[in-house]
Amino acid sequence: MQLQPRDTGWIEVICGSMFSGKTEELIRRVRLARIAKQNVIIFKPRLDDRYHERQIVSHSDQRMESFPIVHAREILDRLPKDVNVVGIDEAQFFGPELVEVCESMANRGLRVIVAGLDQDYLGKPFEPIPSLLAVAEFINKNLAICVKCGNPANRSQRIEGSGQRVLVGAHDSYEARCRHCFSPEIEVKKTTKE
Repeated sequence: MQLQPRDTGWIEVICGSMFSGKTEELIRRVRLARIAKQNVIIFKPRLDDRYHERQIVSHSDQRMESFPIVHAREILDRLPKDVNVVGIDEAQFFGPELVEVCESMANRGLRVIVAGLDQDYLGKPFEPIPSLLAVAEFINKNLAICVKCGNPANRSQRIEGSGQRVLVGAHDSYEARCRHCFSPEIEVKKTTKE
């Protein structure tokens, strides 16, 4: 049995690899909060416009309106006075300042739900998620399915693109891989010509 906080704020972190359902889970929790008549606001990085500029969108095409921002501090400036729940998607793009912003909101009594990658394409910890995991009250690590062998996958294999740490992409640039099938170097996707 999991205890539910009362009369306090808290931080929930949903982490995992690409294609593990992080955004889907964030949307599910926000929908439940809205059913409970709680006031919700969602933020996403402006950098992530893969599917829509103003919506968070899961790979399974679930959608919800959001506010695109550049810096984590903008969240505090845009919070309505009557908000109860704050959702933050693709948190890995906000950097270390997000931890302080989330702590500030939780200390003010808000429920803060954060979703993001916990590892980069090299399999290294991807801040600010590891630091958020340390201060969060609730943590969920989602697993995907390895596209090579079908095992549980917790890594994001880059298959196209550069060696830059941040490369916004989806199925065109990444695959979910298990520990055994993961290879930190970029694998160029092979296409067959017919």
